[in-house]
Amino acid sequence: MIRRERYANPLMWLPSSYFTKGMAQVVVMTLSVILYKQLGLDNAEITFYVAWLYVPWVIKPLWKPFVDRLYNCRYWLLLTEILLGAGIGGIAFTIPAVRWLQGSLFLFWLVAFSSAVHNEALGTLYRRAATEGGYRDNEAVMQRRQFIRTISEKLAKVVGQGVLVMLAGNMQVLYRNSIRYSWSLVFYIVAGLLLASFLYHAYVLPNDKNTLRQRVGLRQVWDECLISWNSFASKPFAVTILLFLTLYRLPEALLGKVSLLFLLDSIHNGGLGLSPQEYGLVMGTVAIIGLAIGNVFATKVLHRDGLRHWMWWMACAMTLPDVGYVVLSYTQPENLAVISFWLFVEQLGYGIGFAFYISLLNKVSQPSVNDSHRTLAKAIMAFSMMIPVMLSGILQSLIGYHLFFIVVLMSCVVTFTVTALSGKLFR
Repeated sequence: MIRRERYANPLMWLPSSYFTKGMAQVVVMTLSVILYKQLGLDNAEITFYVAWLYVPWVIKPLWKPFVDRLYNCRYWLLLTEILLGAGIGGIAFTIPAVRWLQGSLFLFWLVAFSSAVHNEALGTLYRRAATEGGYRDNEAVMQRRQFIRTISEKLAKVVGQGVLVMLAGNMQVLYRNSIRYSWSLVFYIVAGLLLASFLYHAYVLPNDKNTLRQRVGLRQVWDECLISWNSFASKPFAVTILLFLTLYRLPEALLGKVSLLFLLDSIHNGGLGLSPQEYGLVMGTVAIIGLAIGNVFATKVLHRDGLRHWMWWMACAMTLPDVGYVVLSYTQPENLAVISFWLFVEQLGYGIGFAFYISLLNKVSQPSVNDSHRTLAKAIMAFSMMIPVMLSGILQSLIGYHLFFIVVLMSCVVTFTVTALSGKLFR
């Protein structure tokens, strides 16, 4: 029997689980970039290495059937949380070592894979809890739970890319610029948080023992992936859907990691020269607020007016704020308030534009009808980020920040083109 009393009170596990999810993603996608930048890797190396951390999400159609059919959500959540804690602890141990790069890259990939599986199992458990609790049709309850999820993930970003980065910077001052030692301590702290999360969730997570175990093999999974792809590719306007999923976020994919490096890079190298403390203050507060406001606004207006009404406005919000990086690269302002303003606007626009992307992804993949289509669409989304991220640092190293941000701005034409093509999906 399902332990319904725990499903009935998701506040026991919902905030902490989504905080864990958000913290793991911050470690993989943000702290890895900052760490490697401070340890002296050039931008081309950083983006090339970090891009490979998208692979677990790209190959999601291959491992998701095992998560769905073997054991249950509680098992996968606890397993991945202990792997997250151990992997991040291993990174902390590896940073001062001689072969720190090889060791940290392997462990970051382990953390990335664990994060991807944790994300999938948590989403399944959340949906199952809504069904078993009888709240799926109660809009007020579902909105409240969605709010809790969002706040928990945003809090993880505040802690991860704000507080912890500032802590690393302060320790570098305290220990006279001992970069390796400071980052090692920060990762030990994160590992402790996630292991504490594992211990807490071992007690509070619902035990969904009604999940049926099924035999599943690699050949069966591969055949199912081919069937899913053929089914997805046979959809009406399949080419348009694929173009939209792969190209809509091109400017953001090119900009994402390089913008972080630009903020941290020295004035001499064309960057803004922010200290870790300044970076943590700006990206852990102002940027998160802008992103949250953009998400909330976009969700409300899309629910009220629909995708077609807002698609051009949201494409503009996704792309046009990128002009701010062109301005910042030429002016290199020292005033933190000016930098914060531009980053707020950029993150506000990204929050709005990304909400449109996810909404259209849900529309074309129809998760309520065929969950494998949504899995495939999300894998395509991850691939659409991986390749541009991999190339972005190489391109920036060749042409410099000024021209790179101009190229990003020019690539916005691609976003507008696929937005125009996506109009036929609403007919």
